[in-house]
Amino acid sequence: MSRKAVVNGFLKSSNRQPRPPPLPLLLVEPLPSPSSLPSATTQTHLTHLTTLLKTHLKKNPTTITPQELLHFFKSHVRHNPILSHLDFHFFRFVATFDSFRHDHSTFEYMARSLISSNRFDFLASLLQFIAANPCPCSDGIFSCPSTEPIFRVSISSFCRIRRFDDALFAFGTMKRLIDGKPNVALYNIMIHGFVKFGKLDNAVEFYDRMIRDRVKPDVITFNTLINGYCRSRKFELALQVFKEMKNKGCVPNVVSFNTLIKGFFREGKVEEAVGMVYEMIELGCEFSGVTCEILVGGLCQRGKETDACDLILDLSIKGVLPKGFDYVGLIERLCQGGNVEKALEVVNEFWKRANMPSLIACTTLIEGLRSVGRIDMSFKLMEKMLKDCIVPDSVTFNCLLSDMCDSGRVVEANKLRLLASRKGLNPDGMTYRILISGYTKEDRRKEGEVLLDEMLDRGFISNLTTYNRLMDGLGKAKKPS
Repeated sequence: MSRKAVVNGFLKSSNRQPRPPPLPLLLVEPLPSPSSLPSATTQTHLTHLTTLLKTHLKKNPTTITPQELLHFFKSHVRHNPILSHLDFHFFRFVATFDSFRHDHSTFEYMARSLISSNRFDFLASLLQFIAANPCPCSDGIFSCPSTEPIFRVSISSFCRIRRFDDALFAFGTMKRLIDGKPNVALYNIMIHGFVKFGKLDNAVEFYDRMIRDRVKPDVITFNTLINGYCRSRKFELALQVFKEMKNKGCVPNVVSFNTLIKGFFREGKVEEAVGMVYEMIELGCEFSGVTCEILVGGLCQRGKETDACDLILDLSIKGVLPKGFDYVGLIERLCQGGNVEKALEVVNEFWKRANMPSLIACTTLIEGLRSVGRIDMSFKLMEKMLKDCIVPDSVTFNCLLSDMCDSGRVVEANKLRLLASRKGLNPDGMTYRILISGYTKEDRRKEGEVLLDEMLDRGFISNLTTYNRLMDGLGKAKKPS
């Protein structure tokens, strides 16, 4: 039976096909030589491999066992740049020995070797070889338990490179070799491969085949189909699959909801997207950071930043917001829209609930507050950050100190510097210059001189000219401290 006939029969018929009689080894089509080696050179290297094997075994190579062959492949062939691509030729050669028979260990090694080196034509030949020369484990009533895993990795690899005819042929071959039904994971691999490369009709057809084979689909099966329909702009069909999923007793997971929520936003159905959130809560489905990012992004893209805040806060109150969720995107959106007070409210609310913001979220909010002149709020936020050991970068810190000095709050700015130093933020030369300039503006010569001397001790003043210029500035202060 030709490969094309097997594939067509597999797609059209739901009945189990009869097991074909084993093919004689010598009737299997000859294998081509590697493209980089002429046939004569290949034969020379095969002869060298045989000699090497004999030396390795220290006995007649025709008495080799599968375990010895496997050790020979791993120790002498796998890492040899000349011989490694001849492993399948040698694999077939040793099979001609009368006393030798491959087992699942050599089958598995060869399959993975061919996959890792992208020799998929040889992989297809290997699977035919396995079908014609099954593992000795299958000589009894049951088939070899390693057969399905070997075919699974092969089918997955064929799907990855879009060789679906080979994948289907391998699936049909495996189905005839194993006991019982294939695992649901095998069907999922095929369905995912079809969906990934835009062959949704083939995926649905294979799903129907799965149902006819009486294999129960799992959550991965349904999620893959839902994703395929959403990507193909067939959202109504995605919802039908979601309903079928629940009718069949399969509980949706966070991936199911994430896919549908994203689909609702894509369709402009904001209320339905938010409604899915509360359905998740009713079903006890755990939220993920991705879920929250989809919600925030979908609402903010439609100018509903306030609604996004209220939703995230509600999730936090209900205790379903994932720990460690970084809401920096929401803070950034609010600050860009000038709604910095709402952003500050969100940060403070989360902070109360032990959901500490990230450094980037705090820095973004401080910059937003500074941009609208809310220096006092910026100062309090920075102070709170430092008390909770969220240490800012020196640029943001110095910018805030400059704003405070410009508004006549140099004393508070210096206290903030001392707090930052205790928390691990070492002031730089710019920090001292800003504060000394602030003391100069407020006619506080004594405090300024103390900082100037500290600046000198820490090596932030490179020469005497700079020191004198700063001292002259402080000398203009008229009011004694």
